[in-house]
Parts: sequence; structure tokens; C-alpha cells
Amino acid sequence: MNTRIIKAAAVQISPVLGEAEGTLHKVCEAIDQAARQGAQIVVFPETFVPYYPYFSFIRPPVASGPEHMKLYEHAVVVPGPVTDAVAQQARAHGIVVVLGVNERDHGTIYNTQLVFDADGTLVLKRRKITPTFHERMVWGQGDGSGLKVVDTAVGRVGALACWEHYNPLARYALMAAHEEIHCAQFPGSLVGPIFADQMEVTIRHHALESGCFVINSTGWLTDAQIQSLTPEAGLQKALRGGCCTAIVSPEGVHLAPPLKEGEGMVIANLDMSLITKRKRMMDSVGHYARPELLSLVMDDRAAVPVRSSTPAGPAADVVPSAPLPQPFGSSSHEPERSPLARVA
Repeated sequence: MNTRIIKAAAVQISPVLGEAEGTLHKVCEAIDQAARQGAQIVVFPETFVPYYPYFSFIRPPVASGPEHMKLYEHAVVVPGPVTDAVAQQARAHGIVVVLGVNERDHGTIYNTQLVFDADGTLVLKRRKITPTFHERMVWGQGDGSGLKVVDTAVGRVGALACWEHYNPLARYALMAAHEEIHCAQFPGSLVGPIFADQMEVTIRHHALESGCFVINSTGWLTDAQIQSLTPEAGLQKALRGGCCTAIVSPEGVHLAPPLKEGEGMVIANLDMSLITKRKRMMDSVGHYARPELLSLVMDDRAAVPVRSSTPAGPAADVVPSAPLPQPFGSSSHEPERSPLARVA
């Protein structure tokens, strides 16, 4: 039985709207703070760097062009200066970091989740497979190559963003990979209190069904930020509430009071033996499964625009190789060349 105790931190935090550098500075400060409190893993909100595209929720597409272009300007290239800075913080403190970013890959922005191991290695880059409603005007779609669990210094870590948790097959893919710590990320400050209520049900259910810990992080907008996004009182109401930063045990229990307003950090100890305690009774991918009746088929190849095959060998994925100018700071890195791509 796994008897380790892992200290975890879930961060509720506001971005610096309109730029990446200020938001990144807040990320680094929060990592410092979590590490000072003994945290071994820290989780940040969905697409926190440079900021979640709140504009797309309150403005019609025809009026969103300038803000969408600004998001392109400040979006994160992976690898690049943002990932270098976060990796350095993770390595300096020996802490696992889970960060949501708007990732720019040539002409498309993706909702991307990054997992940095305690030595600073980027061990997972995955993209939200289906952006929700208004988000489809902002982000491209991810693929099955990121639906996996990775080994880290704190255990087996998986991640999903926001309403991906309403895709039971996506969740099952991670459950079948035996995730021990599930990192959930939501934008926060959206929709209203009902969003926070639904979020809480969702993360507690996943903890129970998967028999894992769930660390959930949501963003937060100040009144001044909400007013800067829109002067209309009705639309401002749509940018309040919807926060539930929390840490939940495999038994569906909050390990600390959830944070639903303001900036802050939820910290709790994860007793890893509770995973076995839960799965002894109900292992949804083991003794409680019926794979001869119900099973999941998943295409875990990276989606690429061109595939070519030659008589000399098996099919090979072809990805354009032209480098993209760095939109934030300066770095000698080029965009990632789909290292997870697989042969068709």
C-alpha cells in the first residue's frame, strides 16, 4: 500500500489582463508561496497565462477581433520563455507545477495544460479536446495524444480542463491509466454561483469514480477587472461567481474548505493510502469493470495536417518546420514539433 503523504496546493488567482509578463510574475510568486508552505504540487487555473478569453463570453464574434488578436500577441509558445521560467521555478523548489496557458502554434491558439515535474522537466503538454460554446471561436481542438497520465515526483498525474469533465470517455481514459492525482482547471469568475455548484459536483464525482485525489483551481476577476471588460451591468453579472478552488479525496470529501471568492490558496495533505481504500471497494477500471461488455477505443495519435508514406518505410507524420516568431520575450527555442505524433 502507498503510505506517502503529499502536500498539495490549489491556487485561486487573478491574471494581469492584456499581458503575459505580469501574469507570469504572479505565477512565479505563487509557486514561491506554495513551496514555502511545503507544497509538493501546485495547480493553477485554466489558460491562466496570459489570461482566459473572457471577452469571448460577453462579446459577439464580430466585435471580438481586436481582443482575439491581442490574445495571439501574448499567447505562449511551447517551449519558450514562459515555460523556461516556470520550469526554473519548479526545479528551484522541487515542486510539480500544473499550469494552464493559451498556447500559440503558428496560426492557431489552443487551450493547453502543462505539467512540469519537480526537476523542471515538461512531462505533459495536452490540449483541450473540445472548446466549449464561445471558446470555439478562440481555440483550436486538441487530440488524443494528450489524454494520458504521467509519472511525476508526487505520483501519477492526469489533467482535464473545465467541461472536458463532462466527457465521460475522456475521464475514463485517464482512469484506465491509473491516475492518482487529477488536476482540474476552470476559468472561474464566469456564469455565476450555479457554475461553482456544478463544478463541485463534477470534481467530487470524478474523485469517487476514479478513486483518485482531485486538485481543482479556478481563476478570479476583481471588480475593477470586470468593469474593464464591460461597462454593462448585466454582462458584469455574467463575470461573477463560478469559483470553487478545492482539493477532494478519493472518498469525495473536501480536505480543506473550498475557496469561492477572492484570491488565495487551498492547501491539504493527500494520504495516498486512501486510493487503495477506495479502490478496494470500487475500482472502476479493475474489479468493478466489465471490459468484455463495455470498453473504450481511443485514437491516441497526434493530429497533423499532412501524412505522407513512402515505399521505403512506414507512414510518417509530416509537420511544417518553419519557426514562429516568439510572441513573448526572447528565446532560442522553436515551437514543439509534435513529439507525441505516431505512425498511422
